[in-house]
Amino acid sequence: MPNNTINTGRAKPGKGMATPNRSLERGIAVLRAFRAGSSMLGNSEIAERTGLSRSTVSRLTQSLVQTGMLEYIPQFRAYRLGVPVLCMAHAMRDSSQVLRVATPMMVDVAMRHKINVGLAVAEEDEMVYLESFRYNRRQSLRTVVSGQRIPMALTSLGRAHLATLPPEAFDAMMRLMAGKNRGQRWRELRREIDAAVACVHENGYCVASWQPQVVAMATPLRFDDHAVHVLNVSVSTPLEAAAVESFLAAALMNLAAAIQDRMSREEQGAHAASPPGRTR
Repeated sequence: MPNNTINTGRAKPGKGMATPNRSLERGIAVLRAFRAGSSMLGNSEIAERTGLSRSTVSRLTQSLVQTGMLEYIPQFRAYRLGVPVLCMAHAMRDSSQVLRVATPMMVDVAMRHKINVGLAVAEEDEMVYLESFRYNRRQSLRTVVSGQRIPMALTSLGRAHLATLPPEAFDAMMRLMAGKNRGQRWRELRREIDAAVACVHENGYCVASWQPQVVAMATPLRFDDHAVHVLNVSVSTPLEAAAVESFLAAALMNLAAAIQDRMSREEQGAHAASPPGRTR
């Protein structure tokens, strides 16, 4: 399985690297403040979510309105995301080789086994779904759509991603999570995370049941020239995780192997087709 450098989302300037553009970083932070269920935000709400001063937020939102990234709604004195944001999201999905390869296989497994199948990547201390197919035997307790965020600390997707991090990045993420989860809650979470990471290293996958009567299992996918992706399967069931683990593990790991194999063959073909002297 090809090695992959993990991008934890916040690169530190190193030798030969340009100093980060603080204005650009702050503008991106403003855009990140908008999430599902937060269709409109005022400057005060954005300042609270980003930790930026109200005056800084005011300057940034004006610039983002001028570029079309935000729209201003006078009657509410608030902003909402502009159309270019959707265009960029569509371009990202459309250009994803991993999604193009994985999607038909995910649909086939979801329909054949009547289970849920999802694909996600990490973004700070959350996981973001790139795709999700929900085929429960009974109506799902929740709906998952592309772009939806879920907590890294609680989920099989997040814990499988944590298992891919090098020690320094893992320790930094643990400090971040510990700051958001205090006392006994964090001690219990940390034990679960450590057990899940060990399970990924030993078996290739981990299991979590953070939603009532939902058993989920995830495994990381590593590709050349792509960030680490995490594949998961889940099922709504009153049974304990141990009762369905073998069934889910077979479906998950067979699907993961098929996706890895197809991506490897495509990448080898693409490299072979590259003109001599050109680097990809």
